[in-house]
Amino acid sequence: MPNSKLVPSDTKLGMDSSISRRDFLGSALLASGAALLVSATPAELLAAQNPAVHEDVFTGYGGVGEYSASNGNTLEVLQAGHTIRDGIYDPLPKDIIDTGEVYDCVIVGGGISGLAAGLFFQRQTQRQTRPGMKCLILENHPIFGGEAKQNEFLVDGKRLIAHQGSAIYQLQYPNSFLARFYDSIGLTAPKLEYQKWAGSTPEMPLSRTPYEAVGLERGQYGFWFGAKFGRNSGMWMIDPVGKKLEGAPISEAARTEWLRWLKSAPVPGDKFERPKVEGDSVSRYLDSITLEQHYMERFGLSQDTIRTFLSPVEGGGSGLGPDALSAYSDYAFEMLHPLHDETSDTDQMFPGGNTTIARLMLKSLIPAAIDGAGTIEDVTRNAINFSALDTPQNSARLRLSSTAISVQHDGEPDKAHSVIVAYLKDGKLYRVKARSAVLAGGSWTTKHIVRDLPETHRKAYAEFYRSPCMMANVAVRNWRFLHRMGMSGCRWFEGVGNYMEVCKLALTGIGDSTIGPDSPIVLSLKVLYSYPGHSTEEQGNRGRGEMLGTSFRDYERRIREQFTEMFVASGFDAQRDIAGIILNRWGHAYLSPQPGFFFGRDGQPAPREVLRSAPFGRIAFANTDLAGAMDHRYSILEAQRAVGQLLDEVLV
Repeated sequence: MPNSKLVPSDTKLGMDSSISRRDFLGSALLASGAALLVSATPAELLAAQNPAVHEDVFTGYGGVGEYSASNGNTLEVLQAGHTIRDGIYDPLPKDIIDTGEVYDCVIVGGGISGLAAGLFFQRQTQRQTRPGMKCLILENHPIFGGEAKQNEFLVDGKRLIAHQGSAIYQLQYPNSFLARFYDSIGLTAPKLEYQKWAGSTPEMPLSRTPYEAVGLERGQYGFWFGAKFGRNSGMWMIDPVGKKLEGAPISEAARTEWLRWLKSAPVPGDKFERPKVEGDSVSRYLDSITLEQHYMERFGLSQDTIRTFLSPVEGGGSGLGPDALSAYSDYAFEMLHPLHDETSDTDQMFPGGNTTIARLMLKSLIPAAIDGAGTIEDVTRNAINFSALDTPQNSARLRLSSTAISVQHDGEPDKAHSVIVAYLKDGKLYRVKARSAVLAGGSWTTKHIVRDLPETHRKAYAEFYRSPCMMANVAVRNWRFLHRMGMSGCRWFEGVGNYMEVCKLALTGIGDSTIGPDSPIVLSLKVLYSYPGHSTEEQGNRGRGEMLGTSFRDYERRIREQFTEMFVASGFDAQRDIAGIILNRWGHAYLSPQPGFFFGRDGQPAPREVLRSAPFGRIAFANTDLAGAMDHRYSILEAQRAVGQLLDEVLV
């Protein structure tokens, strides 16, 4: 039933669409970003405005299927997480419920790093003939995976899948550690098959991920110039590289610089050598300057060109624009693949991103968790057996919707024989005892959770700055409006997000095997929040304020208006063509490493090395942010290191 409060423009935008669950109040804003920089949570701000307001004002539509109640950081997850930040349970209350359980290891965080830690603990203790050792994984979301989760839509009878966050995996060298790990979890044929073209001829080449932009060099990509460039009605430039940006509403100097960047042409005489080994002289120099300075030096770009056209996309792998990041952050990913040829075919992606990898890991860890064999097809098609995740007979147990509040040694850290772990579940506090712990969640919670963390570690964690990201997945009934324009992808420079791409999907046993302009698809808008000129920390805080202080309905309206403005001339109709929108808000999505993060500065050790070098008592630290690069491979490697440290130095 249409919402009676809708204005005509909302109706034309399709804001009364039933798939978007128009069963909640339509507040335009939860609160100002400034208010969220203090202690107020979205829930508190909502309650102050209207005590009866439904939580969907913030969380919004979650789609269908197993991930429908876990689209990003939902309001419930945020509420629980903010009790840690605000010290609500400090000190722990006396009526905490003791479960009576004792584990050899408790792992905080059920994302890729936590699942990997569980697997390594299980496998290494079995290999070392240490039978009976058990671990417990605590995950604060209703489903495992961390940011490696997916959204599911049902559009005109077809099931569509898109990623919430963690997306890409790369083919590894044969017999490398990561290649063997992939093989061990059932990722035995890592090079995937993708949908075939089913449209008219000639075929339009499509990307396999939302981050390739294959059309840019093929002339099937567009730049949209709107009000920011004095174009109130907006204008498209299709094939900007082929047209050498001629006719773009920008200055000649900006055109020259930007074109140099688009063609990957460094300034004449450039002698830059990429880092060959982590920590070499090139690495250390890059870590002493910002990514913005590096682009100025190597490509002769002005600050204005960088901040207008490259930010935040070119720093997107670390969540902010180039002005706020260490220049080494652009190369940290390469250290996992130092011999990688940029022209080779290594980047792969499942329809739901690295959700499939997380499901394969869970199946390996707890075989009864998903029916069928441990294959890509079976873990994709078959449902999770939630009742099998947390049973006494498992050597590894996974406890969902359980937010770790406190991890503390039972006595002096260097003398204690155990740690006490407290967690919040269903509004009640529980505690368990463990002989060791792996903190596999993000730095923003770990620094609060470990109650007896020494000052050296607190200072190190104070150097970890995180920035937010929102993945807005827009399901459309077809993409003829793009095909008519001769585009498979596009970029814009104001509004919600910056770019989107039509992708052919990997074949995993569900969905159509072909794609054409008439196919329903999901367009993913990665929304980053950069504020050039401000510090790394301040940009993260401002971004969180903006993202958390905007209602689902307001974001939905902005997206529908933006699509209408950009594509109405090619036949797009928001009311008819948009089938649903899911927002995945990640308040601390990215570690944003500032200069000096990787190798230290002023003679001080790098903050990450303080936490990686050895366990603190019976506690070891994992998570990809300790590597400084948001990549699931680092999640796995950091988990291997942390578990190895505990087994070699603590659980002996």
